[in-house]
Amino acid sequence: MSTTTPMASPMKKQIAAMRGYLEEVGHFTKLDPDQDSWLPITKSRKGNAYYSAFHTLCSGIGVQALVLPLAFTTLGWIWGLFCLSLVFIWQLYTLWLLIQLHESESGIRYSRYLGLTMAAFGEKPGKLLAMFPTMYLSGGTCVFLVMIGGGAMKILFQLVCEPDTCNLKPLTTLGWYLVFTCLATIILAKLPNLNSIAGVSLVGAITAVGYCTLIWLVSIIKGSPVGVSYDPPEAKSDLARVSSILNALGIIAFAFRGHNLVLEIQGTMPSSTEEPSRIPMWRGVKVAYTIIAMCLFPLAIGGYWSYGTMIPANEGMLNALYKYHGQDTSKALLQLTSLFVVINSLSSFQIYAMPTLDNWESKYTSRFNKPCPQWLGSMFRVLFGCLGFFVPVALPCLPSLAGLIGGIALPISLAYPCFMWILIKKPQKHSAMWFLNWVLGVSGMVISVLVVFGAIWAIVTMGIEAHFFNPQ
Repeated sequence: MSTTTPMASPMKKQIAAMRGYLEEVGHFTKLDPDQDSWLPITKSRKGNAYYSAFHTLCSGIGVQALVLPLAFTTLGWIWGLFCLSLVFIWQLYTLWLLIQLHESESGIRYSRYLGLTMAAFGEKPGKLLAMFPTMYLSGGTCVFLVMIGGGAMKILFQLVCEPDTCNLKPLTTLGWYLVFTCLATIILAKLPNLNSIAGVSLVGAITAVGYCTLIWLVSIIKGSPVGVSYDPPEAKSDLARVSSILNALGIIAFAFRGHNLVLEIQGTMPSSTEEPSRIPMWRGVKVAYTIIAMCLFPLAIGGYWSYGTMIPANEGMLNALYKYHGQDTSKALLQLTSLFVVINSLSSFQIYAMPTLDNWESKYTSRFNKPCPQWLGSMFRVLFGCLGFFVPVALPCLPSLAGLIGGIALPISLAYPCFMWILIKKPQKHSAMWFLNWVLGVSGMVISVLVVFGAIWAIVTMGIEAHFFNPQ
């Protein structure tokens, strides 16, 4: 029988008390606490369920939703609704998986998607599988936002400053891209970490809900243009038809990007044994995705009902609204819609830039074992803004690649979380969770390969308008 000395008992109490204190302040982790506190994503752990909802809503809904009706032009009503509903439920389930995997039983918090994949698949395989898609989603989405935000600025200027009453000379598309990039970079330079942009994410979430609701409501109230049709366009061959369907699935997948930010958002929250971070995180996510569903489904259904196959290819609902109802809709309403798109694009740019900036700064802190100087952090932000401006100017055809982008990013949302759950949680073989995650993970990878193939085939057969270094 073991005995306990009088001195051991108070010591154990002190150790237990110290451990409880460390857990309460959210630092009981096996990660390097110094380096973690130096990086933009985990520099501040003062988040809560409200911040979770703001960030998730801002990253989960945006201008990519405006192209959703294009998927219906190929899939039709029944299959369009079925695929949209299936992907929504599927990605919500994998979102739950990621939230549960954020904290391991050993105490380690995986506050970055890349870190979790490395823990699950191994360091080198994890980097190989996740580095490109996550950085691609981070930087690629910001490039897309420069194009959408700059284009919305151009439209807003045309609506406010009419040629008959305004003597100001309008900027070129390239000029508006530059204006948007400068504004986005200035805001980014003022926000040192992910937790500090909670207010920006709230503004972005409100404006996203605002313009999505305005666009589908106005489109339905104004009615369909003459000659609207819901018959899918005829394909030249069976292979072309299949590639169009796969491209439509890629568009739906692209509308649900944002999983590469879930762990990062959760990393801004404190965690304790009494209330681990997964509780407030999931509470905020449930609210956010309820609102996302209330935006995306009416937008897809209302947009397809209003315009059918007449939706401008690769441009979506915003351009359809201006094209078919620009003359019979209040200019103030059109101006407000454009303004909302601009503000939301500026806000979303902030949250999607953080993973790339965090990755850049982590390389500096790992090498020199000290925080990144403020001047260097500012230079990183300016460099990121310059790249975000250069790419859409050099490759203005990127909106035509929505299906391809969705296919490449699809495993991040639908496949990897299922495999990571199996490898980390190790559910009992042949159990319901084991079987479900294997089926969903393998299906996600197969669909991703097929979608990428379909998108490439559609580009090769149909072609794209490539105005290199000449944005229209």
